[in-house]
Order: sequence, then structure tokens, then C-alpha cells
Amino acid sequence: MKKAVITVVGKDCVGIIAKVCTYLAETGINILDISQTIVGGYFNMMMITDLSGANKDFLTVQDDLNEVGKEIGTVIHIQDEAIFDMMHRI
Repeated sequence: MKKAVITVVGKDCVGIIAKVCTYLAETGINILDISQTIVGGYFNMMMITDLSGANKDFLTVQDDLNEVGKEIGTVIHIQDEAIFDMMHRI
């Protein structure tokens, strides 16, 4: 399994989850775990995903998610799980 962490942050509006999840499904990326919340009108979502079935390479997915974020007024980041874990190791 090739895991990645995806975060989505921005002003809350209708369709954020739908837009992001539709892109992931169309790209063959499986969502393994998801957490979302709205705090003070700001939407926050974190997903653990499996990219092993993706029909695009990591850099293309990263660029595409950046564009999806711009379309819906959010910032979307994707990181390889191993890098994410190394950055947050104490």
C-alpha cells in the first residue's frame, strides 16, 4: 500500500467534500480514514489515502489537488505518509 496524507483547509462552503472525493475516486485513490470539522466557519479535513491504485503519478495528483483547491477556495496538501511521519516524529 502506498499511503498519503491529504489535508483540506478553507472557508466552509457547500460541496468541498464532494469535489475532493470525486477527484480521488476518478483517480483511483482510496480513502482509508477521514476526519473533518468546521471551526469558526473554517472547514478542516484530513484523510489517509491509498495511492497504490492511482491512475496518475504523485506529482500530477499534487498539481491536480492544488487546482481543485483553487476552484473551491481551499488549500489542499498531499504528503507521502512516510515523509509526514518523519516530520512529526518527536
